[in-house]
Amino acid sequence: MKIIVFGLGNFGMSLAISLTETGNEVIGVDKNIEKINLIKDKISHAIALDSTNELSYEALPLKDADKVVVAIGENEGAAIITTAIIKKLSDVKIISRALSPIHDTVLEAMGIYSIIHPEQESADRLTKQINFKSTLENYQLDDNFTISEVKAKPEFYGKTLAELDSIDKYHLTLVTIIRKREKRNLIGKKSIIKESIGRPAPDTVVLENDILVVYGFNKDIETYCLGQEEHQIRS
Repeated sequence: MKIIVFGLGNFGMSLAISLTETGNEVIGVDKNIEKINLIKDKISHAIALDSTNELSYEALPLKDADKVVVAIGENEGAAIITTAIIKKLSDVKIISRALSPIHDTVLEAMGIYSIIHPEQESADRLTKQINFKSTLENYQLDDNFTISEVKAKPEFYGKTLAELDSIDKYHLTLVTIIRKREKRNLIGKKSIIKESIGRPAPDTVVLENDILVVYGFNKDIETYCLGQEEHQIRS
């Protein structure tokens, strides 16, 4: 994957190097030239620029990136502005570091739900989560097992879980299904929210755009996403 990491402090630098070592093409961005010089030989590319200046993004292949990580840790304002500019310029998936509860709230209001707290998450752990290329969100339980959100396959649409059990075999356990629905606030403004249906039953019908929350071995989740082999989903 092509990943851009904004902010090369201790966490951002460790993450950029770890992602590079696991086979990703990583571009590190920081306005401090000393940090750029420290990492330039350890990752694919290192660029010195001010990420709060929208014009400077012309030097970045933002639209070609698979994921962007805003790891800025010294300046909450700069982190928020950087996230806002990236969201404006691209549809790339953004993983953003939060420095305070208010920062969390601002990111959620911007539609950023992949929020990290380096004080609680190591760069190594986040690397493993990012490396699940085709999943939506992940919770890494240990080195081998993960709970992931994955898109339901088109051939699942309109079928019950009982029917799928005998058609498509994946070695994963289905935890729940997440569906989007329209919600109106007090002034009538519409928004789309995601809700879990709870514990799925054998007669639960899989709908188009359903998100399956599955538990299983890391390689089996990757196999499901890549469609390489036939395994089993057990409800």
